[in-house]
Amino acid sequence: MTNPPQFPDHHPHEETPMTVQHQAARPVPPMPGPMSQPPMPQLPVQTAPGRPPLILANCGPDAEGWTAYHRGALRDVVTRFGAVLVRGLGLRSHEQVANVFRLIGGDLMVEREAFAARERYPSGIYSSSTWPANQPMCMHHELSYALDVPRLMMFACLTAPSAGGATGISDAASVLNALPPALVERFEREGWVLARNYNDEIGASVADAFGTDDPRAVEAYCRANKIDFQWQPDGGLRTWQRRRAVTIHPITGQRCWFNQIAFLNEWTMEPEVREFLVDCYGPQGLPFTTLFGNGEPIGQQIVDLIADVYVRHTHREPWQPGDLLLVDNIRTAHSREPFDGQREILVGMADPMRVSA
Repeated sequence: MTNPPQFPDHHPHEETPMTVQHQAARPVPPMPGPMSQPPMPQLPVQTAPGRPPLILANCGPDAEGWTAYHRGALRDVVTRFGAVLVRGLGLRSHEQVANVFRLIGGDLMVEREAFAARERYPSGIYSSSTWPANQPMCMHHELSYALDVPRLMMFACLTAPSAGGATGISDAASVLNALPPALVERFEREGWVLARNYNDEIGASVADAFGTDDPRAVEAYCRANKIDFQWQPDGGLRTWQRRRAVTIHPITGQRCWFNQIAFLNEWTMEPEVREFLVDCYGPQGLPFTTLFGNGEPIGQQIVDLIADVYVRHTHREPWQPGDLLLVDNIRTAHSREPFDGQREILVGMADPMRVSA
């Protein structure tokens, strides 16, 4: 990459099926509330090593009715565990998934600054990101390079792949505690930088990312969201944005490793893909990479270290058609494993939260 803008010092304050037996279900007690409110229905939650928390819905044909009745309990489980897989809803259509997403999350967010193209349906839900089936999407927190981020991510499976394709999850506080303290301290002190190149040939285009290709509108968005930008002679756009690497969970108060430092770094690309892109666009023209907050490159050794910590803290469960996965996007990272066959996962984002740069 070319030398990015100089930033002042920043001072912020594998899909292998698991053969384990689920532990006995643990009912989640209702949170205390006003005496005038009816008690919240309880939902037994099954937990097992290496797997996400699981709720068996047993709702019959009325997925929307079951979801509406258990909305509060579902949100409480996500707060307590960081994520939960709901099995047995029998979700079968875009309309039904959109209804369930809205019952749980309310108004759905419109995505901005997407790193890969995805389809947005009229109901406000999205397809999963366009990404080669034979390549993993490493652990990340959705839109953690933006200032407006979703606190709640919702995933629904309409078509499960024949092999692989699990959406893994990883606890951000556990990852933070497992990383070398000196590395965490540097990222907390400096933050991290995402450098991107937008064009119409690879990755997300300007219109994909910003919802418009009007230069004035794009520039206004960048200024409002603390993104440095530079238009290229060929009409492409280069941007840099510095963000915090660690954030405080707004409800639990936990310190969370919240970023895409590893996932969007050039060293997570397949070697032949990176070599091809460098040959075609030059080292300055890669679609994305990440840097230390002072603009220095992040080496492959550090990227591999972060990725290894994620691997050691990954929980996974193969998708089944009709499944619903709810993820606290601040507390829990998610990934996508390589897969064979057809795979259709629908995505909804809710509970927008403004974070500080």
